[in-house]
Amino acid sequence: MLNLTALLAPTSGEASYALYFGLSLTMIILMLVSALAAIVLILLQPSNSSGIDALGGSSETFFGKNKGKSIEAKMKKWTWICLAVLLLFSVAFYIVQIESLWA
Repeated sequence: MLNLTALLAPTSGEASYALYFGLSLTMIILMLVSALAAIVLILLQPSNSSGIDALGGSSETFFGKNKGKSIEAKMKKWTWICLAVLLLFSVAFYIVQIESLWA
């Protein structure tokens, strides 16, 4: 993980390097946490396909009528939030890697 932060290390001074290293390490850790949370949430969600149940026709269930209030809907919402956070930190990490910012 330290090799990731040393790719474009600034050469202008100790203070800027410390700031660069701190920002990079913080973003890498936050991206890791967000990615792991998204993976766990995706694995906990039930599949969308009904399988053999689809052959017999559809039946209304409580969860079908109240899908917006169900646990699955909340897990889906949190999955999108985790992926959006991962995207934002990935873009921010790319911007921090621009060497001209630290010169």
